[in-house]
Amino acid sequence: MEIILVLLIVALLNGAIAYIDEMLQELVTMTLYADRYMLGANGGSMVDTLFQIVLGFGVSLIILKFLKKGFECYVMWTDGDPDMEPTGIVIRFIQAVAVAVCFPVLYGWMAVVTEGLINELMAATGTATDYDWQAWVNGISTLGLVTTIFGLIFVICYFMLYFQFLMRGLEIMILRIGMPMACVGLLDNDKGIFKTYINKFFQSTVAVVIQICLCKLGVGLMLNMNVFWGMACMVLAIRTPSFLREFLVPVSGGAGGVINNVYHSVRLAGVVKGMVK
Repeated sequence: MEIILVLLIVALLNGAIAYIDEMLQELVTMTLYADRYMLGANGGSMVDTLFQIVLGFGVSLIILKFLKKGFECYVMWTDGDPDMEPTGIVIRFIQAVAVAVCFPVLYGWMAVVTEGLINELMAATGTATDYDWQAWVNGISTLGLVTTIFGLIFVICYFMLYFQFLMRGLEIMILRIGMPMACVGLLDNDKGIFKTYINKFFQSTVAVVIQICLCKLGVGLMLNMNVFWGMACMVLAIRTPSFLREFLVPVSGGAGGVINNVYHSVRLAGVVKGMVK
């Protein structure tokens, strides 16, 4: 019975490794430039096409908000301090337009830095990029049923992580497209929605760096028959977004600060209630 189960699991692993090696090759590009793996409506880049549409709308909103704030402050005297020099709002207006227009170039620089960082981390940890999956399957099949089951769980975790990479790529793509809309918040003194938006953007990018490094490190360890360390790396890679969320929650004043304080208060109340019970 044990031999039959081992043979069945080995057959599943042989079917899975045909996809795994190809999936590992372009994880960085796939997550940072998901549009390159998707067909645009006109055969070009989906992000470039949609970004131009959102950019026109976003710049229009920036201009309208700039005129509204100037009118309410210096004509109606109902918003802000009319005695303040208008230089501040003009500088914020120029900053908002500049960030919205130049964001594709800025993102390109950030993507190059991120890809270089990942490559350097992989080189520093000595993680290989060429894997002999067939030799791994042949080796793990000789170590008994339990080890073979762990190998199958590892492959399942990898596929789960790969779908996370796909969703992370779509998430970053949406954030790239919507950046001109977020730049409207730069006209506010507290940066408005832009502060939370850019925090989410960097959180997604950091998650990509950590997940890819842990994924390739886990694969390298597993193929060297360090089964439990490989499993640990893969599970932690899957949990990376929730792990980062613990210390990358933005803390700001105004409504955002109130919501954040309410969240932590409710969480603390839950902990106390659990201790009482």
